[in-house]
Amino acid sequence: MINYSEIISGTMTWGAWGKQFSTSEMASMIQHCISKGITTFDHADIYGGYTTEAEFGKAFTSSGVKREDIQLISKMGIQYMAESRKNKVKHYDYNKDYMIWSVEESLKNLQTEYLDLLLLHRPSPLMHPDEIAEAISLLKQQGKIRDFGVSNFTPSQMDMLGLRVDIDVNQIEFSLTAHEAMHDGTLDFMLSHGIKPMAWSPLGSVFREDTEQTRRIHKQLGALLGKYNATEDQLLLAWLLKHPSGITPVVGTTNKTRLQQAMEATKIDLELEDWFLILVAAQGHKVP
Repeated sequence: MINYSEIISGTMTWGAWGKQFSTSEMASMIQHCISKGITTFDHADIYGGYTTEAEFGKAFTSSGVKREDIQLISKMGIQYMAESRKNKVKHYDYNKDYMIWSVEESLKNLQTEYLDLLLLHRPSPLMHPDEIAEAISLLKQQGKIRDFGVSNFTPSQMDMLGLRVDIDVNQIEFSLTAHEAMHDGTLDFMLSHGIKPMAWSPLGSVFREDTEQTRRIHKQLGALLGKYNATEDQLLLAWLLKHPSGITPVVGTTNKTRLQQAMEATKIDLELEDWFLILVAAQGHKVP
């Protein structure tokens, strides 16, 4: 498997769905990430209504960064309602011909000859493992993708697809406030099958919502800030990073300081009881 950076930069809000960066601003973000050791960039074809990949590709070309110095991830499979598509309803498409076409579109937009990692964005009730395996096999033979994985797949879905094609990665929602994957068998399955977890929304709802749960979490994190000389978001990432499955956070911030702090969080080793204190604060009760 390819070596991805310890923190991955998520690009979903770089374009039309967020900051609407200019080409020069996007190039500056790419260069800043690399300067801090963040060399992996997470995309999906649908971001920005199918526009952000092309904007990133233009910025990447102008940035002067060498292709071999970064890793590009993209996701496909969601047929989104957008001006560039005549879709009547949001749906999923894992038809072999569509998969190949979609990857080729991403390559063209990102201005690259290959993806380091291709992910199926969401599981479809109509997906067939044989057809997916045929497409992935061909794309690998042609050198258009290197690693292959899934996103938001359950253990049974990984098991079904894994009989036909090797799965390197599953990108899932995982954070202190959304830690179901730790209890429903998802992370257990990945750990036992050598599938790398990547976590989207790794800070969860801690800074987005004011609830009894988030207030408990802030109180507990506050009690540990001095001990670890860290910020709250760094402790949240350190909590996630301690899991034995080897989770890599996909961080969606476009704030350059917070990106640097995210990388610094990889050096924090939470003590065992502190890890459980934080978990108990999230759960609101002691472990069984």
